[in-house]
Amino acid sequence: MTDTARARKLADRIRVVVAETLQRRIKDPRLGYVTITDTRITGDLREATVFYTVYGDDEERAASAAALESAKGVLRSEVGRQTGVRFTPTLTFVPDALPDNARTIDDLLAKAKAADAEVREASSGAAYAGEADPYRKPGEDEADEADQADEADRADDGESGSDGNGKGAADA
Repeated sequence: MTDTARARKLADRIRVVVAETLQRRIKDPRLGYVTITDTRITGDLREATVFYTVYGDDEERAASAAALESAKGVLRSEVGRQTGVRFTPTLTFVPDALPDNARTIDDLLAKAKAADAEVREASSGAAYAGEADPYRKPGEDEADEADQADEADRADDGESGSDGNGKGAADA
């Protein structure tokens, strides 16, 4: 197995060589506005996957894919000449899904922003369900506890039929 740093350097070099060759040497009219976004190479340096994007509609993407497939031999020989590796890796061109994913994320963010605006609009005229200040103050705790104790004593006095063991005075 090879060094991952070497594979990474070779992948970067292949990306540059393919992009420059497409710009300077390939004169296929089917080739649209192609951008080489990434290149990945296997650990044995035998196969390289080149990711690309095309600016345009589906028809231009299909035409550019066909142009890249027909120019694969020229691009591979140029990669072999400029990299100087013992075995020139085979090139596979794959359309990059990054722009589609970015478009999907943008759509989801727009939906979330619209939902947040609806919630903000619905809550703009709303009032709190309880008091304005629902938290207890330090001085109020003692007074509230005393009031609760008095209420508990009054409630116990109202049930004076108990003799302490759970039976009422009439039951004894």
